[in-house]
Amino acid sequence: MNSQTNKYYPTILGAIHLVVLYTFIQTIIDFPLALFDYYNGTDYLYNPFKKIILGVGSPAFIFYYAYRKAGVKLNELFPSKSFNVFILIPVLVFLWAAQNLIGEVNIALDKVLPPPSWFWELFNKIFESDYGIYGAILKVAIIAPVVEELIFRGVIMHGLMRNYSKFTAVFVSALMFALFHLNPWQFPATFILGLLLGILMVRTRNIYLCILGHAFNNGLVLVSIQFSNQLQNTSFFQSSKSSQLMISTLLAAIALVFIFIISSRNDSETN
Repeated sequence: MNSQTNKYYPTILGAIHLVVLYTFIQTIIDFPLALFDYYNGTDYLYNPFKKIILGVGSPAFIFYYAYRKAGVKLNELFPSKSFNVFILIPVLVFLWAAQNLIGEVNIALDKVLPPPSWFWELFNKIFESDYGIYGAILKVAIIAPVVEELIFRGVIMHGLMRNYSKFTAVFVSALMFALFHLNPWQFPATFILGLLLGILMVRTRNIYLCILGHAFNNGLVLVSIQFSNQLQNTSFFQSSKSSQLMISTLLAAIALVFIFIISSRNDSETN
């Protein structure tokens, strides 16, 4: 921790407050509607007008609130320094490999803490849309990455990187990102994703790269759900579980090395 601690917004407490505020705005409307829909067989939670109003209004309020509190220019709050586009290749490889490994963690977690039926029902509805697969892509792989990255790798890491060490900034932002999803069954995946995106922000200082990485991750999840049967018939998933884990671990490690190598040119520019 350096001498500038608590000088910039947000500090850790400020970031917690911001996430709680954003979550409160979402939950104060979503949670009662979700319960009402679940017990009455209605679909008010996914009403298009409600989704538009809440989806636009709550992030807009949070961004304006954070912008006023931070008191800096937008290009400081949401940095966009140049980066090597080839970094997207190891990022995509790491995300694919990490999902295979996290799948095993989730299996173990489900045995200890089985998710209730209502969780799977609500989770599956995330990938449903009035416009089929195109609407799901818009919601899951475009809107969610943009909004969440502007908050966690933008606003929150802006303050954390100036008030604390880089390690603390990456770890705390990833932890908040994982807790923000409000369920233990998504925690392993969201925490690892948060760590990767935090590293990308520290090393490249580009919010657009973080958005792309997040979009890649959510897109892979969407593909794995939509085409699960086809994927299970591929040679990789037909191989033994030990082979899958060994290959995934090796690819994840190699991808991380390449991410650090490719982003090293920008490392000295992040201070």
